[in-house]
Amino acid sequence: MSPALSRRSLLKSALASGVAPLLLPRTLFGAAAPSNRLGVGLVGNGLICSSHLGTLLGLTDECRILATCDVNRAKAEKVRARIETAYGAEAKGSVAVYGTHEELLTHPGIDVVFVCTPDHWHAAVSAAAIRAGKDVYCEKPLTLTVREGRVLTDLARRHGRILQTGTQQRSNKSFRKAAEIVRNGWIGQIKLVRTRLGQFPPALPLPEEPVPAGFDYDRWLGPTPWRPYNERRVKGDYGGGWRCFLEYGGRKNGDWGAHHFDIIQNALGMDHSGPVEFIPRGFEGCRFQTHVYANGIRVERDDDLQKSMIEFQGTEGTVWVSRDDFLETNPPRLAGQPLRGEDVHLYASDHHHLDFFRCVRTRQRPIADVEIGHRSATVCHLNVIAAQLGRPVRWDPRAEAVLDDPAASTLLDRPRRAGYSL
Repeated sequence: MSPALSRRSLLKSALASGVAPLLLPRTLFGAAAPSNRLGVGLVGNGLICSSHLGTLLGLTDECRILATCDVNRAKAEKVRARIETAYGAEAKGSVAVYGTHEELLTHPGIDVVFVCTPDHWHAAVSAAAIRAGKDVYCEKPLTLTVREGRVLTDLARRHGRILQTGTQQRSNKSFRKAAEIVRNGWIGQIKLVRTRLGQFPPALPLPEEPVPAGFDYDRWLGPTPWRPYNERRVKGDYGGGWRCFLEYGGRKNGDWGAHHFDIIQNALGMDHSGPVEFIPRGFEGCRFQTHVYANGIRVERDDDLQKSMIEFQGTEGTVWVSRDDFLETNPPRLAGQPLRGEDVHLYASDHHHLDFFRCVRTRQRPIADVEIGHRSATVCHLNVIAAQLGRPVRWDPRAEAVLDDPAASTLLDRPRRAGYSL
């Protein structure tokens, strides 16, 4: 085999000839060979993108960032400078900067796209990348609406693309162990799950301010209703900013709910299903926002929960789990009890990005596959809808339909501004 013949060249040649390609280990060609690195494009250059950069720039054997894109030119230039500085002097001028994701998707070297935009752009950017033949890592929650999630899932399946949802807690050993303890019945029958999401400040009316030079504000709004510009509306602030507004996300349900509800779905074996009823806080004295599964298991949002981020209560014990590898159990021995061969062993990933890159190469579905991301996001969206209506919403997870509530059904999707179709 000629040394100049790359793995990518072999795959393209095989596909062009109609022969199914043999997926050879990348190490056969040399782990650090440029032809084996996945070309990365970044869409959205705010806070979460900065976090991804810290990881991606350390994975030089796996990937090379070739392009970045943001509606704020200054942010994109800043990200480009950081990338080129990290790669060294020879990389000067090698990273392309674009103002739209459509332009970025024309870059010939891009294999995968990281979608790091606010939530209201997740579906459109991911869909465009899939149609362009790219694999996608999309931040959580996967979508802004339930219908967007079904469209995106079907699109990924139809085009044979890999999509990893950015619910990285699935790739944490403590959350995986907690889910395995629950799945294997070590704490008996689950009766109640509690989780805390926290609170954002209210979305107050904002006075109009001048749009800064170099910022395409209309493009930032995208499919959402037009609103006058204010820096606090578009600010990527983990304590508020655009996350306060339901136009652009699900507030804390979409923010932390996307993480914790996802772990709960996994622990309860509901990755391809979901709850059947969503009850808003305050309805007929209901103390907590609650959703209920068909088997009667209740999930309560208790923002005063102190010991952990998630608490699973069973008939024979309790599991507490949080980030920073916090895991406690009652009885205590369960935390360190090894799995037996016949026990349920959940998908094991210890690195969310590397799991994604591995699946791009093998074409296996990743730990937070598009369908899983869609189902977890659906839990977030339906909790929001119940709160908006101030009454319970009954849900058929198999049909993905609201039962006997036309008003709630209309909220499964949202109108999109002209020019920003999905």
